[in-house]
Amino acid sequence: MDWADLIGSVASEGDREAFERLFEHFAPRVKGLMLKAGCSFDEAEEIAQNTMIAVWRKAHQFDPATAGAPAWIFTIARNLRIDLFRRKARAERLDTAADPPDAPDQTETADILISRGQDAARITSAIQQLSPEQSRVVVLSFIEERPHPEIASALGIPLGTVKSRIRLAMNRLRDILDEEA
Repeated sequence: MDWADLIGSVASEGDREAFERLFEHFAPRVKGLMLKAGCSFDEAEEIAQNTMIAVWRKAHQFDPATAGAPAWIFTIARNLRIDLFRRKARAERLDTAADPPDAPDQTETADILISRGQDAARITSAIQQLSPEQSRVVVLSFIEERPHPEIASALGIPLGTVKSRIRLAMNRLRDILDEEA
């Protein structure tokens, strides 16, 4: 079976039969992989469904010259699993933060608060020195804590471009902050 041709048919013609073949073959395999990776049954099912939805929606982005169809599909699944675990971790942090601690709050000293404020101001200033493209991906990734695939979708750019911009921005920020120190 040439999976790349089926993805091509989905991309060019919206071929439902080709998609059905892809779904019947890959959905159970993605689900099994997610179960082995530590997902619950419901999480594995959700990731498998969302993976196949992404295959349908993003079939036009598939390039058989860069990756085989199975690798492309399983990469989508892997990214969705990472996104799921990040959302769960974020939700747990928020739940933990919402619960009042048993111990009384330790008040931070004025010098710590001042130092944090100065650090925040330095970082904000450094981010403003980046190119608009780089500063946008840094804000979306590190301040808004959005996953890279979501950033790529929101900005309408490839995932690799998002990752490259973040890497270049982080290198530039390091240089800027080192110069100021």
